[in-house]
Amino acid sequence: MKDATGKIRVVVVDDSALVRSILSTLIDSQADMACIGVASDPLVAREMIRELNPDVITLDVEMPKMDGLDFLEKLMRLRPMPVVMVSTLTERGAETTLRALELGAVDFVAKPRLGLAQGLQEMAKEITEKVRIAAKVRIDRRAVARPAPPSAAPRSAGHGPSSADAAAPLVKAVPISYSRVSTEKLIAIGASTGGTEALREMLSGLPADCPAVMVTQHMPPGFTRSLADRLNSVCRMHVKEAEHGERILPGHVYIAPGGRHLAVRRSGANYVVEVNDAEVVNRHRPSVEVLFNSVANEVGRNAIGVMLTGMGRDGADAMLKMREAGAYNFAQDEASCVVFGMPREAIATGAVHEVLPLQKIAAQLLTQLRLAGPVLSRV
Repeated sequence: MKDATGKIRVVVVDDSALVRSILSTLIDSQADMACIGVASDPLVAREMIRELNPDVITLDVEMPKMDGLDFLEKLMRLRPMPVVMVSTLTERGAETTLRALELGAVDFVAKPRLGLAQGLQEMAKEITEKVRIAAKVRIDRRAVARPAPPSAAPRSAGHGPSSADAAAPLVKAVPISYSRVSTEKLIAIGASTGGTEALREMLSGLPADCPAVMVTQHMPPGFTRSLADRLNSVCRMHVKEAEHGERILPGHVYIAPGGRHLAVRRSGANYVVEVNDAEVVNRHRPSVEVLFNSVANEVGRNAIGVMLTGMGRDGADAMLKMREAGAYNFAQDEASCVVFGMPREAIATGAVHEVLPLQKIAAQLLTQLRLAGPVLSRV
């Protein structure tokens, strides 16, 4: 949303005077946006938001007087609006940021560890682009702060399915020889803005013995291990940050490490993980294009592709290659996306077989697996 001048109206909330100064200057330097206020803490911000009615706010994760998460939770309950979190690049900061996304924040920006002023200046394009994206998001469509799905029994990171999983599986495996490449199935997922919560929704609907899942979620270094641990606690599959050279196994979800590309490679009859630091692709590393291209080349008709919410067109062309290689592809529909860009572009290329609401993708994916071969069957 924009005001009468055509500009996106932004309020910056941060306890650092330096950060407030840099962000307000960056925002004011853009022709299509204006910083209409800065606040040093949530209590000041609350009155400012009430008075100025901004289109977007940037919010520091760690704030004095009121915790940033507490403020965000109250804001989303009482006055929902687009929020871009400003996060510290620490393990605690990553956990807090992921919780903020659960509560309804649109996206986040990670403060550089060193050279704060110069680092934020170098991130100007990323920061302002995320503000633009946030301004277009319809908050009333967002899922905010919901509990884990009841079918996804929480378990500790690094462990297999819980006893509850074994006692009441929704789907069970049919014996299958994984030494035969023709019977090996693999699911490849691409996501960006809004993707952390979309992944939570979709992956929690998959059974413990599902074929392996490879995920590229646009994220900077320092956040993906926390994302994997968080997903692992609510999913029946084992979710982990991908490691170079490890064998890709059914029942496992492999998340691309932040800032590094993820790909699939064949080693004899097996698939293995490739993690590399090759050049940025489509302005991203990790890039969905890299993952999907490798799946088209190495997995072919044994693959299922899924394009979830995100800005831009990363992965669209490679998803078409997947389809041409025999893969079956899904895309999240516009109504359930935070940003419809990546699914829209994949659909436009002709890469997608089915467009579905987020909450229906997991079930339909399992149906497609059963139709494609004797991998899964109902109890």
